[in-house]
Amino acid sequence: MTSPAPRDLWWEFLGRDDLALATQTPTWLDCLCDAYPLEDASRLYRFSSGRRLLVPMVRRRGGLGRLVREESWPGWGVGGAVVPDGAPDPQQARLVLADLAARPALRVAVRFNPRTPPAESVWEATAPDGFATVERTTYLTDLSAGFDAVWSHGFHPSARQGVRRAERAAVEVTVDRTGGLVPQFQRLHRESVARWAEQQHEPLALARWRQRRDEPPRLLEAVAERFGDGCAVWLASVAGQPAAAIVVLRHGTHAKYWRGAMDRDLAGPVHANQLLHRLALEDACTAGCLVYDMGDARPGSSLARFKENLGARPVASPAYYRERLPLTAADRRLRAAVKRVIGFKDA
Repeated sequence: MTSPAPRDLWWEFLGRDDLALATQTPTWLDCLCDAYPLEDASRLYRFSSGRRLLVPMVRRRGGLGRLVREESWPGWGVGGAVVPDGAPDPQQARLVLADLAARPALRVAVRFNPRTPPAESVWEATAPDGFATVERTTYLTDLSAGFDAVWSHGFHPSARQGVRRAERAAVEVTVDRTGGLVPQFQRLHRESVARWAEQQHEPLALARWRQRRDEPPRLLEAVAERFGDGCAVWLASVAGQPAAAIVVLRHGTHAKYWRGAMDRDLAGPVHANQLLHRLALEDACTAGCLVYDMGDARPGSSLARFKENLGARPVASPAYYRERLPLTAADRRLRAAVKRVIGFKDA
């Protein structure tokens, strides 16, 4: 095992892994390290058979912080093994997970690629008993048949109707791949945080603090800078006013809807979000992408239904973690205590 993994090999493996994700690249790791106090802890494994695979990882930077967390990278997107030339065998997967479980960090976590067909995934079956599982569901739109098939057979009739309504309303859409629309997205996102706080009966100060902690503004700036034309910001305007925006990342055959924000009063009536995704999906097909990754949602939720109406289908995408101390439970208790202190009232 070698850590950190050599970057040239990492990029070589990505070029040979047809299912690789934008969030499995060194570019994504560097964005995380720009925005958070993290450092590269990626691990390259070589087996006696000659087989090699690489697990992207980060850990807290410097001092005792390095002993707190090593992750790939629950909380910061989907990481997991980059596997050139097909899936590892169960013994190789078992050795990788055993190595991760033995790391000295208080918390070690990994989340594997949801694009891997279930029949080829060996990780769940080989996870050591010390790993706990957090169930997650990722929504993926299959682009292999082209955009016309997605539009005709993937989009729900109501979604197609919404797109047409946006087109009739003369919603103006701009796409930028230079970072020029990042400030407009940030403004819309601040408005979205206020709306989410109101919906969940959460104090705005707490919602903004939590959002800055989880997704600092520097993260989007770093992603736009480092991904270059692999990061597209799509902005919909209504009567000249920014109404909705989405950020889509691209690597190889993977397009990922990463973040979204909107002014609900402007975007909602004209279905601006549906138009943005329709254009981003078509753009991904034109670029040769085979999947449009819409991220996570709880099955049965309104967010899940929105994604399903755009042709996305649910795929199990669990995260695995091992903790030497109950950090996850302590974090939940801390959040609950903060809400009590500042007068949070449940609905």
